[in-house]
Amino acid sequence: MTISRTKKLAGVVAAAGLLVALAGCGAAPETAPTSEETTPEVVEGFMPCLVSDDGGFNDKSFNQSALTGMETAADELGVEFIEVESASANDYAPNLENLVAEGCTFIVAVGFKLSADTIASATANPDIDYAIIDDSADADFNGESDAPNIKPLLFDTVQAAYLGGYAAAAWSDAAGVNKVGTFGGIQIPPVTIFMDGFVDGVAKFNEDKGTDVQTVGWDVATQEGSFTGGFAANDTAKQTAQGILDQGVDVVLPVGGPIYQSAAAAITDADSDALLIGVDSDLAVVDPSVADLVLFSIMKRIDVAVHDATMQAATGEFDVTPYVGTLENEGVGLSGFGAFEADLPDGLVDELAALQEAIISGELEVTSPSSPAQ
Repeated sequence: MTISRTKKLAGVVAAAGLLVALAGCGAAPETAPTSEETTPEVVEGFMPCLVSDDGGFNDKSFNQSALTGMETAADELGVEFIEVESASANDYAPNLENLVAEGCTFIVAVGFKLSADTIASATANPDIDYAIIDDSADADFNGESDAPNIKPLLFDTVQAAYLGGYAAAAWSDAAGVNKVGTFGGIQIPPVTIFMDGFVDGVAKFNEDKGTDVQTVGWDVATQEGSFTGGFAANDTAKQTAQGILDQGVDVVLPVGGPIYQSAAAAITDADSDALLIGVDSDLAVVDPSVADLVLFSIMKRIDVAVHDATMQAATGEFDVTPYVGTLENEGVGLSGFGAFEADLPDGLVDELAALQEAIISGELEVTSPSSPAQ
């Protein structure tokens, strides 16, 4: 277990999305106003805290994005925060207990894997505000959180992944390869929702263009596919990536934090022309070492969701109504295409914009068995 305390400067000027309400499912992360604002009044004794899953805060993905969100909020508020890194699943419950003992008044748990332990901690400590990323805190699936003091921070990532699948198919079709692939870390909803959208987006491209771009690694109908069994960048992940590459794909979507590193290594070792799609964060930005392999990323604005929930809790306006990031509220979306933008198929950017608008308007329904309730 690693515990870090960060002391932020008091009296800073608020920067991004101050007090944006996350109360409604459609509430949007917003850009901060340009005018100067003073630091908001913080409830006495406020102490925000963050616990990672076993991917750690240097995963270049959802853990790191959550940390960025809390750092930004703490900086604006002028308060200390505590971050606790989990080395394994065995750390989750003890880490949460330690945060309670440290006097945390707001605790964010990063990821689906912490669900049971977060529910237990929240139930035992009803006076503490909690938030959890990528989980509804509803173990009995009755549509209600199992603890009244947990705010779920959810993302309907299938929408953005659908655009990603369409873009990947367009790239592969233009290259004459006509085959793309995906694999995941662990078969859990926050992972498979990417894979569902990706495969369905490829199918949409084929439907619109009369093409036959194939997808390997995931079957939406059977919900079966290729997984590494964890989120570590290890030999198993590299072998899984190689198994996808060996099927002749030129674009691959690894879904599971650091496993992209194994996919990048497999591409490099095979001297392949295949490209990666990042997840959660803009991978080409957070890890420049692989930027030349990243076609684009399918993003979740976890940083904004954590920031805004922290600001709510800090000012005594915490609301446990689930936040759901969508294309409409910019909680999910595609990054830019970086160095590959000049080589995109003609018309692709406009086609993606039209698809996005159709999804937002409801003209095009894009869902997954793993989509959060809205």
